[in-house]
Amino acid sequence: MVPRYSRPAMTAIWSAENRYRIWFEIEALACEAMANLGTIPRESAQNIRRRGDEAMAAFSDADLARIDEIEAETRHDVIAFLTWLAEKIGDDSRFVHLGMTSSDVLDTCLSVQLVQATDLLLKDMDVVLAALKKQAFAHKNTVTIGRSHGIHAEPTSFGLKMAGHYAEFARNRKRLETARSEIAVCAISGAVGTFAHLDPKVEAYVAEKLGLSCEDVSTQIIPRDRHAAYFCALAVTASAIERLATEVRHLQRSELREAEEFFHPGQKGSSAMPHKRNPVLSENLTGLARLVRSAIVPALENVTLWHERDISHSSVERNLAPDATIGLDFALMRLADMMDKLLIYPERMEANLNALGGVVHSGEVLLALAKAGFSREDAYRLVQKHAMATWTLLGKPEGRSFRENLLSDPEVTQHITPSALDAAMRSENHLVAVDDIFKKVFGA
Repeated sequence: MVPRYSRPAMTAIWSAENRYRIWFEIEALACEAMANLGTIPRESAQNIRRRGDEAMAAFSDADLARIDEIEAETRHDVIAFLTWLAEKIGDDSRFVHLGMTSSDVLDTCLSVQLVQATDLLLKDMDVVLAALKKQAFAHKNTVTIGRSHGIHAEPTSFGLKMAGHYAEFARNRKRLETARSEIAVCAISGAVGTFAHLDPKVEAYVAEKLGLSCEDVSTQIIPRDRHAAYFCALAVTASAIERLATEVRHLQRSELREAEEFFHPGQKGSSAMPHKRNPVLSENLTGLARLVRSAIVPALENVTLWHERDISHSSVERNLAPDATIGLDFALMRLADMMDKLLIYPERMEANLNALGGVVHSGEVLLALAKAGFSREDAYRLVQKHAMATWTLLGKPEGRSFRENLLSDPEVTQHITPSALDAAMRSENHLVAVDDIFKKVFGA
């Protein structure tokens, strides 16, 4: 991911230095386990740990260059690292990587990195949830118009809108927790996963020290269905970001102006039109969500590998894993800041709610007429007739409100009084269950 859409903490997880630190940790832990089992001398394991720790503590650009130099000749990244490590450790390096294969290091390292990345994403999610909860409670009873198909439907509350997004992100947080658990696996099982040259206790030791579980059956690799499920969880979260960003974009449209992104002092909206206040953050989030979701297809295609393993997945994951996690990390934090500072305009919500002359209350009027003795079909016919008359003449001199049209009809007034009609057309009728919904979402 380009620096413009990256945050340092997440980027550091995918740095070469962090990768090599994890590789060494895996190798050192495996040596400790083998020493505990008597497979290699304990003194050698201690020497590997001590000298390796010293080398990693002093790791510099020169070390990166040396590993790259070796890889240019060997054309194998793990061998290049092991050769560099041998230069630092000395004779005891012959016990490093004993009985192991490259994927034991690569796949276990990727698991560690994905766990580290997910821990950051979960923290990001908590910040998003806090911002949404704040807006939900602040506008719990702020009446606004609900829309279906982009058309005015019935009143709702802006806080309820926010509560819905909160509930969605809470579900996505659980999905990320599940994805973290599924990806947090270790494989130290040798060339084709048979432990032919390794005691399974080595894998168990390394897994415990790294906070991972052991893969049930690791051919030569950790099966990629785990990774596919992981990136699907990221993609669903990205879709939640886009859904909320799209809502903000719509609410900020000039015709609505019910909410808008915070406009910073000195910010410019357009190089040509000084009046512009564009929804640039939410549009940016829409684009980032598309990038994160683009990980799904290659992740699913990586599940199908030849026999015990090929490397068709490798080049994909070297790009996909950093980009998807870095992109989602940036998007979540941008979303959290945007929603925390969102400018909300209740007066515009009220104006828009009343903009159609009261026809948004047609559903309540329909129910009131049915309760007054009309068949549902007759009630619907009457209400629709007057709603369409109101809608058609909106803004014209001869136009009347929905209430006026209804009260001009003797068929209506014979069955319902003006006060009963007014009671049916109160926006607050639509908020009676908001407390119950909030309890479901946020608890008692």
